[in-house]
Amino acid sequence: MTSHVGDCTVTNCSFNDHTECHAPAITVAGGENHAACATFIDTSAHGGLPKVLASIGACQRAECVHNDHLMCQAPEIHVGPGADNADCLTYAHG
Repeated sequence: MTSHVGDCTVTNCSFNDHTECHAPAITVAGGENHAACATFIDTSAHGGLPKVLASIGACQRAECVHNDHLMCQAPEIHVGPGADNADCLTYAHG
């Protein structure tokens, strides 16, 4: 079972449609003590699928308490502005 993106408040992302992520899956990347949505794309074109609840395809933040074998185990995540334009706000350093 994969976690899903509960909401995304990054309105300039091409996959965002009224706070819903329409990417089939996102990748969470980033650096120490911070997790970024690596799927963020800032263009004028809209992307993704018409009806989809995005899931987390992979999480590179192995130190996150929700990470188990590079898979997110949180029931859902929230994406929004942070250290980068789009961060995983559910990230918790463990």
